[in-house]
Amino acid sequence: MADRVPPPVTPDGRYIVVRGRLWRRANPDLPEERRQALVDELMHARRAVRTAKAANNAPALADARARVDAAKVALGERGPVWWQDGAPDLNRHMARTTPYADWYATFPPD
Repeated sequence: MADRVPPPVTPDGRYIVVRGRLWRRANPDLPEERRQALVDELMHARRAVRTAKAANNAPALADARARVDAAKVALGERGPVWWQDGAPDLNRHMARTTPYADWYATFPPD
C-alpha cells in the first residue's frame, strides 16, 4: 500500500483541507486518552451506520448516525467551535474562498 500523504493543515491548526474543502479538526486541548476514546466510539458508530444501511434498518441507522454526530461534537469537529478568539467557523467552505486562500494557493492542485 502506498504511503498516504496527510492533508494540509491550516497555519492556525483549525482545519485540514481535503479536495479543496476545509474540515474542522478535533480540539487539540482534549486529553489524549479522551480523544482516543472518542475516536474509537466514532469508528464503532460509523461501522454501525454501515451495518444498519446493509440491513435496511431505519431505527438502527438513526441511532448510529446520532452516535456519529455525538462523537464528532465531543471531538470538536461539529457543534460550537473550540477556539476562543471569535473567528468564524469555516467548516466545509472551499479553502480558495476563505481567508486561507493565499495560503492554500501555495499547494499543488488536488
